[in-house]
Amino acid sequence: MKKALLYFALGTVLSFLINYYFYSSENLGLDIYYALAFGIAWGIAYYLDTPNFTLPQKLGFSFAAMGVLVLIGTLIFSLELAIPSILKFSTVFVAYYLIASFKASKSLRD
Repeated sequence: MKKALLYFALGTVLSFLINYYFYSSENLGLDIYYALAFGIAWGIAYYLDTPNFTLPQKLGFSFAAMGVLVLIGTLIFSLELAIPSILKFSTVFVAYYLIASFKASKSLRD
């Protein structure tokens, strides 16, 4: 769990810095929201990267997280601004497991 929180923190900080300095959307709150979506995706992907979770559980948990992200984003901003957060989330989630698939253990933890 500690490493999952570390992945979340590093993913959030790196994503925020990249968005802030290279893209600067002029909306600091939106930059933070997108960075949190990115960090949450890395943290959840790492947390679920264990044989203790079945594939349906991993998918269900990731879809639930995306639903919460959209709900929070819609409440704070608008639906149009919330949708990119799930695109970032799903891209990171898929990338994590794609990278893991190249390892013999099929996990980035090992």
